[in-house]
Amino acid sequence: MKYIVMLGDGMADDSIEALGGRTPLEAAKKPNIDRLAKGGRLGMVRTVPAGFKPGSDVANLSAMGYDPVVCYTGRSPLEAVSIGIQMSDTDVAFRCNVVTLSDEPDYEDKTMVDYSAGEISTAEAAELIKAVEDALGSAERKFYPGISYRHCMIWHEGPCGLSLTPPHDISDRKIREYLPGNPVILDLMKRSYEILKNHPINQARMAKGLNPANSIWLWGEGTKPGVTSFETMHGVKASVISAVDLIKGIGLCAGMKVIEVEGATGNIDTNFDGKGQAALQTLLEGQDLVYIHVEAPDECGHHGDLEGKVRSIELIDEKIVGPLLAGLEAAGEDYSILVMPDHPTPIAMKTHVSDPVPFLLYRSTELQDSGISTYTEETAKGTGVFLEHGYELMKTLIR
Repeated sequence: MKYIVMLGDGMADDSIEALGGRTPLEAAKKPNIDRLAKGGRLGMVRTVPAGFKPGSDVANLSAMGYDPVVCYTGRSPLEAVSIGIQMSDTDVAFRCNVVTLSDEPDYEDKTMVDYSAGEISTAEAAELIKAVEDALGSAERKFYPGISYRHCMIWHEGPCGLSLTPPHDISDRKIREYLPGNPVILDLMKRSYEILKNHPINQARMAKGLNPANSIWLWGEGTKPGVTSFETMHGVKASVISAVDLIKGIGLCAGMKVIEVEGATGNIDTNFDGKGQAALQTLLEGQDLVYIHVEAPDECGHHGDLEGKVRSIELIDEKIVGPLLAGLEAAGEDYSILVMPDHPTPIAMKTHVSDPVPFLLYRSTELQDSGISTYTEETAKGTGVFLEHGYELMKTLIR
C-alpha cells in the first residue's frame, strides 16, 4: 500500500459573492479529486488546537500526525532546520520576513503594504539579508538568508513568549498597534528600514515598478524543535515535497526524505508537474508515503487573488493528483490518499483562520458509494463526521 497526503495550503474558504455564493473549492474544476470523493470518506477536522494561532506550522504538524500541544516549540526553529542552521538548546530562532512598508517619516505610522515584498527573488533577498547581517549582526544575534521573503534570525539566549504578529495578518493595515513590545526587536526593525530603503537592490526594484523590501519584520520565535521520527511513529518510510522552508523543516525534524523539485516556488507559478512526477517517483522507488505540500492557494488567499486561488486548486487536481494516481494504477500499486488543507485562508480576510477544514480519505482497495459527487466544505460538513484532533487523521490513513 502506498500513502499520499495532498495538502493544499489554505485552500478552504467561505462562500464568495463573486463566485455566485460558492467557495473556491466549489468553483474549481477538479475531476480527479471529485472522483475520489465519490468513492471515499469525507468529514471535517480541527487542525489548530484551542489556544494556538492558526499558522501553517501548527496545522501541518497536525496533518503530519503530530500533536502540537506536545511537540510545538515555535515556527521559526522548523524553518531554521531547513536552512541548515545548527541551534543550541539556548538559541531562539525568529522568522525574518523582508516586507514592503509605506514611506511615512515615522516608522510607527507606516502601513504593511506587502508582507512578501512582491514575492522578491531569493537572490535579491540574500543580498538584502547580507546587508542587514553586516550592519545589525553580532555575537548575540545573526541573520540567515532563506527563500524569497522568508529568512531567519538566531538570538543566542534570546527571549520567548513575545506574542509577535505575523506580517501576513496585517496586510494593508497601519503597523503601530502590531509592533513588537520588545525594545530590541523593534529597534532592529527600525534600523533595518534605514539600511534597506535606499539599497541598490531596492532602487533597481522600484525602477522596474516592483515593491521594495525596505524593512525586516521579526516574528514566530521558538526554541530547538523536538519532533520524533515519522517512521518510528507510523512504521512507514516517508518523503515530503514542498517549496517552503517551514514544511521542509518539519520533514527534516521528522526524519523524512526531503525532495527538492526544480521550479518549486511556493506560488501559483510553481512547478506543479514536477511535484506530481517527483511524488510518483519517490513512491515507485520504495518510499511508503509522500506528503505533497502546495503553498499556492494560501499565497493567493493572502493576496486576495480569487482567480488565482481557484486556478491553483485546479492545477493541483490536473497536474499532481491526476497523473500521480494514474501512474500508481499503471504500476499496479494499491494506494490510500488523504486530500485536505491545513487551515482556511479566506479571500475576504487575507489571512489564516482556525476553523476546521474538510478532508477526503480514499482507498483504492475499499471502493464505496459515498453518495457525494464533489469535495467541498459543505459536502464534508454534510457527512456529520468530525475529528477534534487533527493528528488522528494520519493514524486513520496509515493502518
